[in-house]
Parts: sequence; structure tokens; C-alpha cells
Amino acid sequence: MELTDNALHRRSQVTRYAAVVSLGMGVTVGLALCFEHIGGYIPCHLCLLERDPYYYGIPLGVLAIFASMFRLPVWIPRALLVVIGILMLVGAGMGIYHAGVEWGFWAGPSSCTSTPGAATTSAGDLLSSLNAVHGPQCDQAALRILGVSLAGWNAVAALVLAAIAFVGAKKAA
Repeated sequence: MELTDNALHRRSQVTRYAAVVSLGMGVTVGLALCFEHIGGYIPCHLCLLERDPYYYGIPLGVLAIFASMFRLPVWIPRALLVVIGILMLVGAGMGIYHAGVEWGFWAGPSSCTSTPGAATTSAGDLLSSLNAVHGPQCDQAALRILGVSLAGWNAVAALVLAAIAFVGAKKAA
């Protein structure tokens, strides 16, 4: 079965969009890992959760690239791009939520936000609190770039990547 020029063009567009969104997700999570391992910025609990959509989305993006390259039915890479777009919207929501916690717009999870008067009063409490603490507080931004925390930049990146994924899915139609 021979593909028309229009179908080949659409397929190459889908491949490009899948490649761009996959590369974008890889760069975004790669930068987060560089801030952590090279820059020494220890991520909080919410920061770690914000990476999950990328960890799920990158393999789906690679699958979308291969599905398009191997000329599988066009609905497969299209569906994968839609799922990636949804994952990135979830990631953007997580970033907005985290940035709001950092700015004090709403309370974050009690497990990772600082509360006044939470000081320990005995050595036993201190030892048990050391076991419960895993990184910095979620309501304190470790770094702000142009006045926006990394959680805020994650929301921006995820929204852009969601838009790219959805446009790519629409081009596949």
C-alpha cells in the first residue's frame, strides 16, 4: 500500500512533533537532574513528584517516534501524543500547585511544609523527626530565576510541551 504525498507529509510532521516533545521532556528533566547533581539543589518531595510525568512521557514519545517511522497506523502516534499532552498538563498542574505552595497561596502537604512551632522538645523526638525528613521543605523555593521558582518554570515548560504534543496530534488527523 503506497502512501500519498499528503499522508507522508503528515507522518513526517507527526515524527517531528514527537521528536521535539520527547527532546523537550528530556531536556527539562535533564536540567532538573543537573540542578540536583551538579548544582547541589536537593529536590523536595513535590519536586520529585513533578518529574514523574516526564519519566512516563519520554518513553511514550520514543514509542510515538518509532510508531510513525515504522508506518504503524497513524492513530497510534497520535494517541501517544495525546497521552503525552495530558501527562504534561498534569505536570503543569503539579508545578502550579507547588509554586502556589512556595508563594504561600495555599497550604502544601503537611509532610513537606514547614509549620511554626514544629521544633522538637526531646532527643527522642529529634531522632524520629530525622527519620521522617527527606530533603528541603516544599514551601521554600531553593532557587528563583527571574523571580520564578523552578516549580514555576516546570509549569511553563510542561504547558509548552503539552501544546506541542496536542498540535502534533492534531496534525496527525
